[in-house]
Amino acid sequence: MPVDTQWLHPDWTGTTAFMTTRGFNCGRKAGDAAEVQANRAEVARRLGARPIFLDQVHGADVVRLRPDWNDDNAPQADAAVSTDPELAVAILVADCLPVLFSAPGGVAGAHAGWRGLAAGVLENTVAELCAAAGCEPRDVKAWLGACIGPAAFEVGPEVVAAFGREAIELDQPGFLFRPNPQPRWRVDLPLLARERLRGAGVTEISGGTWCTLTDDSRFFSFRGESLGRPRGRMAACISLR
Repeated sequence: MPVDTQWLHPDWTGTTAFMTTRGFNCGRKAGDAAEVQANRAEVARRLGARPIFLDQVHGADVVRLRPDWNDDNAPQADAAVSTDPELAVAILVADCLPVLFSAPGGVAGAHAGWRGLAAGVLENTVAELCAAAGCEPRDVKAWLGACIGPAAFEVGPEVVAAFGREAIELDQPGFLFRPNPQPRWRVDLPLLARERLRGAGVTEISGGTWCTLTDDSRFFSFRGESLGRPRGRMAACISLR
């Protein structure tokens, strides 16, 4: 099933994978219920599978999808694995980084804001996908969707420290120092994700070039809501064909 040309998608075979864009709200807590239900139904139609949306909590837990889960009893987790072509992984995002994974016999998706990244959500997802699909990390492909970009995401020293780095007034991998006048850093989530994925043994990594906050005509943004932008959540989804 072809996806919308305005949506983002990895150049993969063997899966149907995409990330929706603004104007297609999939967040039950961020919009009209009837519209969201219709949009989720359209996502399912284009996936050719039933998407399971998680109750995301900015953690590092990974689940294997079960057919008895639905929108009303979704598990609390920030990543999921599927080896069933009838069950698709669906990740909601509006500034955090979505990561989709493809492996022989399995797919996965993760919601990776800075808390999840620091806690190991990507490493956990790779391990669970390999266990479920019976493959090795070198067999896994990862695609990074749209998130708040490094020119827009500013944080304090506690975030730098969460990644095991000394929060000193210097540039570091993934962190660009900006006195503001308090010490602050600009965070490159895609760079940090690539670092984590490579450490987990994944070598084929693509995507991660879009900014949800600065490209306001194309993406929803949680931080953008305070600037008067429309409220909504995008969905990064993947299913086996």
